[in-house]
Amino acid sequence: MRAVLVSFVRALLSQLHLRMLLLTVLPFVVSVAVWGVLLWLGLQPAIDWLQTYFTENDAFGAAGQVLGWFGLGTLKTVLVPLIAMWVLLPLMILTALVFVGTMVMPIIARHVASRHHPQLERRKGGSVWGSVWVALSSFVVFVALWLVTLPLSLFPPLALIVHPVLWGWLTYRVMAYDALADHASAQEYREIVRIHRWPLLAIGAITGALGAAPSLLWLGGALSVIFFPVLAAGAIWLYVLVFVFSGLWFQHYCLDALAAYRARVSVRPVPKN
Repeated sequence: MRAVLVSFVRALLSQLHLRMLLLTVLPFVVSVAVWGVLLWLGLQPAIDWLQTYFTENDAFGAAGQVLGWFGLGTLKTVLVPLIAMWVLLPLMILTALVFVGTMVMPIIARHVASRHHPQLERRKGGSVWGSVWVALSSFVVFVALWLVTLPLSLFPPLALIVHPVLWGWLTYRVMAYDALADHASAQEYREIVRIHRWPLLAIGAITGALGAAPSLLWLGGALSVIFFPVLAAGAIWLYVLVFVFSGLWFQHYCLDALAAYRARVSVRPVPKN
């Protein structure tokens, strides 16, 4: 537990470094540019398709009845845009995750290693393509679970429990790989993840709770629909900021764990034949 707290403090101090703050700019600009074009071209057709589906299948009546049970009947008028936004949200998360993983994590690794582990050998067990594969494969599972639990988003108390758990798993899977890709061999990566699985999951759960914070921007009902472009940009920047801090935390913890692991291996007695 002490190692988790120490790495948290180091990550927090690193996050305040000007260079780390500037790292949020490029992924944010690229993500906003990509989603600005996609939303301009595809948001209204998606809303129109959902509107037609709900109308033809009398889904508005059923949805209004369910919402009425929980005192949320006023959301019926903005239900279709809200559903469209909540479906798009995981895709925005993927965009920020991939851009941070490919653009930012290598810089974070060099920054942390040069300041805290300058003598640590770089064995390059990972790669950019490996990072993209881990992110995409983990995201497929994340999206499936996100869609299954999507109805819970209408009830903030449940959303604040489910989303951090999903975020924690996704962050743990992606960030642990990226943090060790440059310095650990493939075998060392597997050993570090096996030995430190629970601390890494704990870090993922905490950063998952932080990652759920941007989701609160979508709980404003009609206001979420009216200010969707502004909220989307704000959510993307918050996601990028959380990902950068998560990357710093995982980087500090994983490099500390890797250095300790190599120290133990180097002093392990050689078995006699």
